[in-house]
Amino acid sequence: MNAPDRFELFLLGEGESKVTMEPDTRQPNTAVFTFQKEDHTLGNLLRTAMLQNEHVLFCAYKVPHPLFPKFELRVQTDDETTPKDALLAACQNLIGDLTDLSKNLTREWELSKIARDTA
Repeated sequence: MNAPDRFELFLLGEGESKVTMEPDTRQPNTAVFTFQKEDHTLGNLLRTAMLQNEHVLFCAYKVPHPLFPKFELRVQTDDETTPKDALLAACQNLIGDLTDLSKNLTREWELSKIARDTA
């Protein structure tokens, strides 16, 4: 079979970096971030979060090949911020959003358990 072993889809190899940044010289304030061992789930989440930033002019991702678990995120910003800073801000916002979601789900789960126990 052509597919890689399952563990190769999420475990980093020796000396392999999770994220690399390559400045794009064709456009000002543009960089391409390559995420290893990730797929469309994180790519689309980051793209959506990045586009909510008013300083991000362009953000898109692509998966070069479906058998290799990596994606490339291209980010262009205005002169107010760098692509790296915009990505870090988007990640911080996502962490906050996911923390809120976890708290809300936990609270609802506990309330549903109480409602079941009293009925």
